[in-house]
Amino acid sequence: MLISEIFYSLQGEGVLTGVPSVFVRAAGCNLRCNWCDTPYASWKPEGETRSVAEIVTEISRHPAKHVVLTGGEPMIAKEIRELAGEVKKLGYHITIETAGTVAPEGIACDLASISPKLKNSAPDERLPDAWRERHEATRWQPEVVRAWIDAGDYQLKFVVSSAADVQEIEEMLAELGRDIPRAKVLLMPEGTSMEALRARAGWLGELCKERGYRYAHRLHVELYGNKRGT
Repeated sequence: MLISEIFYSLQGEGVLTGVPSVFVRAAGCNLRCNWCDTPYASWKPEGETRSVAEIVTEISRHPAKHVVLTGGEPMIAKEIRELAGEVKKLGYHITIETAGTVAPEGIACDLASISPKLKNSAPDERLPDAWRERHEATRWQPEVVRAWIDAGDYQLKFVVSSAADVQEIEEMLAELGRDIPRAKVLLMPEGTSMEALRARAGWLGELCKERGYRYAHRLHVELYGNKRGT
């Protein structure tokens, strides 16, 4: 597998925020989000080819019980299912961070952190029209998201740029046709600096209170800034 990085840190997002975890960041992505905070794993994937055995050995060096398979989009990595299976055999809790465009198909997973992309993710003129069209056609796959929801524990995490995004989120939730508890829907302000996050935190927090959704902080940005290995 092409791996951008493996590191030990605190989970910065979602229901397990603050939990010490080993992150395995697979290189490669089938989307091109304009605000992507890991372009080295997505836009122009960088990394080192590692075997499943090598990855598991690296994971075992850290004093953690939680492993996060992330990316890019980890579900397009060819050996991701084998890796998840081997990690699960060792008794780790596995979170898979995915955009929900590739079905789980039985992959070992304790928490699916599903982050469907909104219209605000559309790539700008830095990319050719072909990529913009591909992104738009791929970013929202309701049948795939339903498969993840039906497979086990999950959270739905949306990156919010403006209050107008909430209407789109609620339309997407309705399209899923599932009884989704509001507490499983996490709204995270878009931004890679504390200044940007705070600029959206006030109105987004109030919106979460009004609608019953969960506000999603980005702890790793607060603790370490926007840098690799955190």
